[in-house]
Amino acid sequence: MDPKNRGLGRGLNALFEDDEADFVSGGGTGAAARRKRDMVGIDQLEPGPGQPRTIFRDSALDELSESVKQHGVLQPLLVREHAEGGGKYQIIAGERRWRAAQRAQLHEVPVIVLSITDAEAFEIALIENLQREDLDPIDEATGYQKLIDEHGYTQEKLAESLGKSRSHIANMIRLLQLPFMVQNFLSDGKISIGHARALITAENAEALVKEVIAKNLSVRETEKLSAESQGRMQTTKARASKSSPAKDVDTLALEEDISGKLGMRVAIDSRDGKSGRLSVQFKTLDQLDVLIRRLSEESGSGRLSA
Repeated sequence: MDPKNRGLGRGLNALFEDDEADFVSGGGTGAAARRKRDMVGIDQLEPGPGQPRTIFRDSALDELSESVKQHGVLQPLLVREHAEGGGKYQIIAGERRWRAAQRAQLHEVPVIVLSITDAEAFEIALIENLQREDLDPIDEATGYQKLIDEHGYTQEKLAESLGKSRSHIANMIRLLQLPFMVQNFLSDGKISIGHARALITAENAEALVKEVIAKNLSVRETEKLSAESQGRMQTTKARASKSSPAKDVDTLALEEDISGKLGMRVAIDSRDGKSGRLSVQFKTLDQLDVLIRRLSEESGSGRLSA
């Protein structure tokens, strides 16, 4: 499967069409053409390896279970036949519905049986969860990174497929740079994504996050704490004296992203958040020559080659 030739986010919707005729195999292309709808026993199903969600909260499952008791499982699970056979199926998407159905003491659930490869199953599981459910931020970030590392996606193509901005994808992936302690606090809801992003560049993030929680600091207060810990306070005061606000974490992240692409230090300065100056620092004339050549080559496309 070539991610450059299709948008999985939009294609996934075809797997959940309500028209019964669409669930039979034959006709169409891809996974949607290799499926059938069926009812299978709860004990015939088991979780698949592509599940990005690692935390299933009891309160959410109880709420979903109550809905299942009243209305049944309205949306079929996506499954495929187990490699070992024996009437067993592997869940591709819908593990929460399966768990809730168990709590509701149902004996069987509706499924759509797909005939697909391991790679296809993994991608569908990730994207179904990323699109349809409120994933834990770290699980979401890990899902994005796996699609990039293991299935050849770029951040741009992933953003297009999922209907999200590239900056959202990039900012979520940056959360994986945090120490595991901070990631766990984020997963547990003890800090917000804003707090976590403010700590990404801090060398002593583990010590800072404990202070953030103990003092119940706001995101802005956490950004200030992080800046102070890295000796940035003088720079912050200098900017304030010139009526220029301190750079927020998004601007710092964008500077880092562009610097990585160019191999040169990049600074973005803005007084009003609407206009400003972008400066590129080169160390040799050869670096300057490379930059000028890239800009010349891409002048017609509006994109900078990496």
